[in-house]
Amino acid sequence: MAAPLDMEPSTLSLELLPTDPLLLILSFLDYRDLMSCCYLSRRLNQLSSHDPLWKRHCKKYWLISEEEKSQRNQSWKAIFISTYSDLGRYIRYYATLKKAWDDLEKYLGQRCPRMIGSLKESVREEDLDAVEAQIGCKLPDDYRCSFRIHNGQKLVVPGLMGSMALSNHYRSEDLLDIDTAAGGFQQRLGLKQCLPLTFCIHTGLSQYMALESVEGRNKYEIFYQCPDQMARNPSAIDMFITGTSYLEWFTSYVNKVVTGGYPIIRDQIFRYVHDKECVATTGDITVSVSTSFLPELSSVHPPHYFFTYRIRIEMSKDALPEKACQLDSRYWRITNAKGDVEEVQGPGVVGEFPIISPGRVYEYTSCTTFSTTSGYMEGYYTFHCLYYKDKFFNVTIPRFHMVCPTFKVSTARMETNHNEYAVDEDEDSTDTDEYEDRRRVLDIPAPSGRCPRHT
Repeated sequence: MAAPLDMEPSTLSLELLPTDPLLLILSFLDYRDLMSCCYLSRRLNQLSSHDPLWKRHCKKYWLISEEEKSQRNQSWKAIFISTYSDLGRYIRYYATLKKAWDDLEKYLGQRCPRMIGSLKESVREEDLDAVEAQIGCKLPDDYRCSFRIHNGQKLVVPGLMGSMALSNHYRSEDLLDIDTAAGGFQQRLGLKQCLPLTFCIHTGLSQYMALESVEGRNKYEIFYQCPDQMARNPSAIDMFITGTSYLEWFTSYVNKVVTGGYPIIRDQIFRYVHDKECVATTGDITVSVSTSFLPELSSVHPPHYFFTYRIRIEMSKDALPEKACQLDSRYWRITNAKGDVEEVQGPGVVGEFPIISPGRVYEYTSCTTFSTTSGYMEGYYTFHCLYYKDKFFNVTIPRFHMVCPTFKVSTARMETNHNEYAVDEDEDSTDTDEYEDRRRVLDIPAPSGRCPRHT
């Protein structure tokens, strides 16, 4: 029999649902809504305190494991609340940064444990507050959050933030602890309200984070300083941009390290970038190339962009013994962004004439400069067979591109009469095998000067 049309439908209440469906609904709530349910009714208070509901939030926001939970001997809800009371302001960033630190420690612990030993313990909230009072600027929450996990590292070699070595130039960047960073806080023109994040004890190079939007910088932008060598104003400092926020800057770096994007060479992270397509095979010999930009040897004014590249030459282990050969010479075709081409030929590489045999690998490092922000190189090596000395053949070097990172021109330059400057962009790019060195360059003592190419 149909219900009368004027009968009002009964009001649906969550509290009338059986326990299991109601717990299922509560499992989809965020921690804020779940906490609010505690204040709605006695039954919802009891159900929202159901411990498995808080397990998901503990793992999602604080990365609490079952093992850690058993050690703390608390309920999931109690763990969430106590952790939130300490780190609640960082809930947007904590899980991402904690995972990055955990992944980095695990990866480096297996490959260069000495570097892990240089990391410092976390700082307290009051320590960060004291630094803010000292420098007179607010620190971004993602930066503060990272230092609640690890307070940077000691000033040691190798540095956590990567190394680079040429025959007469060495750089290794440490991640500064909060007190050292505060001591290097800048108020001078050109770097006003900038906090150093890294430091190289050999070159004095630092990456800075802008704590305010001044002098043409975006707030929390991260960059290498690059003095304008053509300006009369010492505050004219150009910037090579390396990150838009601390979170993006740190996690992208860690990701490149732990995925093998940056090689570990003799217990150091080398910031060479390898394009998987930058590989060429000729017969049994494979040549691959990795590249890196060196901001400390580069400048925007005058335009001088310095790159280093690392080449790996390998003969297949399945090659026949009579395939053994020796490198005689190199040929380079170097093209800048304007399309200008330079051809370079020379004997050997880095002053050596390596012998390549089945399964053997030869690696070396060299550098080049461009007067444009990008360019590419390609070429070939000429070998002769050891068993048939009159037989010569060429091995292709794949084309590899080098691109300067985004940069910003100093506002001091923009505000100055441009007639005061004359920019010469006719400098040719040059193959610099005369400054190359093989693996031994990684063992050299740190020099104090610049690379001789940068004159």
